[in-house]
Amino acid sequence: MTSTGQDSSTARQRRNRHNPRSPPRNSGITSKRGVKKGAGARTSPSLADVKKKGRMKKLSQAAEQDLIIGLQGLDPNLEAKTLSGTGLVFDEQLNEFHCLWDDSIPEGPERLHAIRKQLIQEGLLDRCISFQARFAEKEELMFVHSLEYIDLMETTQYMNEEELHILADTYDSVYLHPNSYTCACLASGSVLRLVDAVLGAEIRNGMAIIRPPGHHAQHSLMDGYCMFNHVAIAARYAQQKHDIQRVLIVDWDIHHGQGTQFTFDKDPSVLYFSIHRCEEGRFWPHLRASNWSTTGFGQGQGYTVNVPWSQVGMQDADYIAAFLHILLPIALEFQPQLVLVAAGFDALQGDPKGEMAATPAGFAQLTHLLMGLAGGKLILSLEGGYNLRSLAEGVSASLHTLLGDPCPMLESPGAPCPSAQASFCCTLEALEPFWEVLVRSAEALEEDNMEGDNMEEEEEEEEGPWQPPEFPVLTWPMLQARTGLVYDQQMMSHYNLWDSHHPEMPQRVSRIMRRLEELGLAGRCLTLRPRPATDAELLTCHSSEYVGRLRATEKMKTRELHRESTNFDSIYICPSTFACAQLATGAVCRLVEAVLAGEILNGAAVVRPPGHHAERDAACGFCFFNSVAVAARCAQAISGRALRILIVDWDVHHGNGTQHIFEEDPSVLYISLHRYDHGTFFPMGDEGACSQMGRAAGTGFTVNVAWNGPHMGDTDYLSAWHRLVLPIAYEFNPELVLVSAGFDAAQGDPLGGCNVSPEGYAHLTHLLMGLASGRIILILEGGYNLTSISESMAACVRSLLGDPPPLLTLPRPPLLGAMASITKTIQVHRRYWRSLRVTKAEDRERPYSSKSVTKKAPQTANSGSAKGMTPPEENILDVGTGKATSASCVEESTPGQTKSETTVLEHTQNQPLETATGEATLDQTASEAAMGVAILDQTTSEAATGGATLDQATSEEAVVGAKLIRIPPASYTDNQTPPSSSVQGATPQISLDKLIGNLRTLEVDNEPQEAPEEDRLLGEAVGGQDMDESVLMQSSGDHVYAYQTMFYAVTPLPWCPDLVAVCPIPEAGLDVTQPCQDCGVLQENWVCLSCYQVYCGRYINAHMVRHHEGSGHPLVLSYADLSAWCYNCQAYIHHQVDSRRCEEHRPPEQVWAAHAPVTLNPRTCSSSPPSEVQDRPALVLSNLYLG
Repeated sequence: MTSTGQDSSTARQRRNRHNPRSPPRNSGITSKRGVKKGAGARTSPSLADVKKKGRMKKLSQAAEQDLIIGLQGLDPNLEAKTLSGTGLVFDEQLNEFHCLWDDSIPEGPERLHAIRKQLIQEGLLDRCISFQARFAEKEELMFVHSLEYIDLMETTQYMNEEELHILADTYDSVYLHPNSYTCACLASGSVLRLVDAVLGAEIRNGMAIIRPPGHHAQHSLMDGYCMFNHVAIAARYAQQKHDIQRVLIVDWDIHHGQGTQFTFDKDPSVLYFSIHRCEEGRFWPHLRASNWSTTGFGQGQGYTVNVPWSQVGMQDADYIAAFLHILLPIALEFQPQLVLVAAGFDALQGDPKGEMAATPAGFAQLTHLLMGLAGGKLILSLEGGYNLRSLAEGVSASLHTLLGDPCPMLESPGAPCPSAQASFCCTLEALEPFWEVLVRSAEALEEDNMEGDNMEEEEEEEEGPWQPPEFPVLTWPMLQARTGLVYDQQMMSHYNLWDSHHPEMPQRVSRIMRRLEELGLAGRCLTLRPRPATDAELLTCHSSEYVGRLRATEKMKTRELHRESTNFDSIYICPSTFACAQLATGAVCRLVEAVLAGEILNGAAVVRPPGHHAERDAACGFCFFNSVAVAARCAQAISGRALRILIVDWDVHHGNGTQHIFEEDPSVLYISLHRYDHGTFFPMGDEGACSQMGRAAGTGFTVNVAWNGPHMGDTDYLSAWHRLVLPIAYEFNPELVLVSAGFDAAQGDPLGGCNVSPEGYAHLTHLLMGLASGRIILILEGGYNLTSISESMAACVRSLLGDPPPLLTLPRPPLLGAMASITKTIQVHRRYWRSLRVTKAEDRERPYSSKSVTKKAPQTANSGSAKGMTPPEENILDVGTGKATSASCVEESTPGQTKSETTVLEHTQNQPLETATGEATLDQTASEAAMGVAILDQTTSEAATGGATLDQATSEEAVVGAKLIRIPPASYTDNQTPPSSSVQGATPQISLDKLIGNLRTLEVDNEPQEAPEEDRLLGEAVGGQDMDESVLMQSSGDHVYAYQTMFYAVTPLPWCPDLVAVCPIPEAGLDVTQPCQDCGVLQENWVCLSCYQVYCGRYINAHMVRHHEGSGHPLVLSYADLSAWCYNCQAYIHHQVDSRRCEEHRPPEQVWAAHAPVTLNPRTCSSSPPSEVQDRPALVLSNLYLG
């Protein structure tokens, strides 16, 4: 059965990748043969020729009219509205706090001192538009943080050092100073000031150089030097005050920004992307939520993107590849209106915490790639970075890029390492269901076994201890002008003597120039006077016989010119042809000279006739001298060596001449994207096939992306850029980029039949400008709709001038035919380019293996010492003898899959995780300790006031004194635990003395269980201390279970500040069978302990969560397991005020659990009072939550 309609069951439902349909072939526009390509012009045209000419004229006119209508909505005065200027907020008041009790804390005032010195040295402060920092108001901070938390932070202004130290020790990696609150408010306000300036059209982009950092701060929790979450507040501020609908947050700090992630993990209006060191949870902040499998929850599923690094020493190539393969495709589909960057520079080489090998030049590249999004509305907010030199140079490099300076060349870009590739694969697997742009063709799923696959193993060498490499001092060119422009009206004297409607007409260049002048773009360029190419230059790519033959046409008569034209394929010749072709080629060489001499940074050549079809000994396809090839040889001659040159040919026709000239030369990388149509599209044959890869030493340096049909558009070309063109280009690391810029793939072109927009060409140009220190030259090739080529070239020139690419609307995902072509080319070239190698799904190294980490808090925490520290390898304990999680990353539980809020977790060794009882993961790592208590790993949670956090897919639940064992599934039933909400709620304020007193009452069970020596698990305290661990009890001897389960025993908080909100029980008592008051369901209902209304839980219809959000009532009681939950504390509560209510309504056999001490018995793997171990079966987990 076939289906012709589109499946609209969901907005993100994609087509079936296993049944790709070939795009319909448009026989009417298969090649330039519509204008007699392959045959000479006739002096006496036949009737058929006349009709064909008429059809061509009508086609061209109709297509141009359609394009004009489509462009009428554009503002003709865009030039006047182009934003410029980079804003900078840098306030010395932000240096007025430091750690009072530990001078070794790296987050100190010296960080900003080093940055300021560097910016002054490079003259960047004067080039920026300075903005005065302002304080964030409480109402603005409350966009993300609770009022109670803000008030508590405000009281730190009046604390003495001892009080500050005590309060700081209740958090993870935090110190406090009397000025911390003031500086944190000023830091948040600084970012908000830039948001106003960017969205108010005062500036194009900006950077806030601030401290303390912010991305770890959570709703009611300090963490990792962070008090308020600046980028999260800025995102909400932009939405609330400026009506921004979509915000992209990019976090490239080496530490995962869990605070930002938790703020937006249910929100589809904010796309959060983080690339960070994780190492299977061994690196701070030790969260399972940092894994690639965490993709958000509910409506926000798919909008959380984590790329976790599993080793140290990651380099620029790894970061750039993550942007190309993951971030940019998703961001273009998301279409953000504002981009905020949590710009930590602790991934730079030399940083003592990150231990990575990224360079300042690499961060300049990342900044440049982001500048193509959101119309250039980009704000960087300083986060971490603790090597003063690398921090200062990293900030400087990013600021240079924001100002429009070219990105420095990378010293050794290479390709992403195998570990990075594995991370990419898993992240893409997790995200593919949510983003259409990540769709893969059927061919992509069938990876070939290739000889080149073994190269990675051969290249791997035994690594010694990581040593930070020396990085070079970056230099930034001082240019008189940015963009050069060459054009000469004399090139219009080449025309067709026999066909006035020939598409390669003189008006092509004049119309482009007129449009550039209308938009004021020509005036912003440095106009260079073109010159004819010398014979020596022409002979670098063409034979002397051919040059002489073409020169002889200057003196030929009309009949002889016609006869000579017929000797070539799709060529017309007039007496001025040789001079025009010579001038066009020389004009490009003039641009090359100016670029290499530093006279200009980049340039555009508005020239004709085109050149990329011209062979060494023959004219072809309207082309006589191969201008781009001659320019490449000219550049190498000037430099005196084999300069690495990248030639990108985006003309819709394959540049057969260019390919042949360089097919044996490894110094020139030729990449062509063209219509091939299985060899039937001009220039026909198999020369443009993806299987063509060069010869001899040049093998692998010819790359063809062969489209096998029409209608290719922006999405298809950008997909090729992200997946193929740019990865290869960055690995090749060119020193000059030349673009055969034909615009016959543009929408409206009568020959190309494709749909690339002017905005699309602008983005393609911008992305290439990150290469070769920005030295890029565009050379006009084809393009036969006068409006299309004028608008497209204007868009490209804008990008060359440094204007941000315009917003790009992508109406559809990549065509299946396009993805098939890209995939075939990747498969051909994987053996030559390591950047194209993809680890097979079944061979991937899982970022999280079958390991569990259980941590217990010490009595005191050493603030600031945990962040960035890695526990020793022996801290990881394998759980059982079999796999506790699924065999491939595809089967790992992703957020949103968990439909029940169970805390009894069952997962069989051979069962997919999606079908396991409880549908939750087993692996757990450490979360934040809010008040100095024990921690279990979580997926998205934060511990608000204290307690271990369970690995649950959506909750932020805190509990105290957790332990972990394994039991057979027969000894439990599936009970559910309540969800939590991150929404704000009104709670009574607490004095500091009362708070500290309450903190001291919290107790943690510190008695570790014994474990075999080889399974020893050393926990790492939240303050960086090593501790004893609780043990994973494994069945042994005759007690071998085929199916095993994680069993969590939890002791709730003994006290809660919101207990005053509990009201007396109604006279009628409680009815545990009462349905939800909103939807009438009976499953998993909760009763509010303030008003005693009954509503369903989060994964039914979430009516109790909504009741809490609307009423502010904090405490609720579960009718499913009689546990009490506080939304404000984010914790289960055990107190006699609620235990009495539980006892009144629980079954008689459960009453003992409210007060009897609970013991975990390893022999029986059950939980029961000591007196009943032998007589009672193990009770379900819900009994341990009572009270």
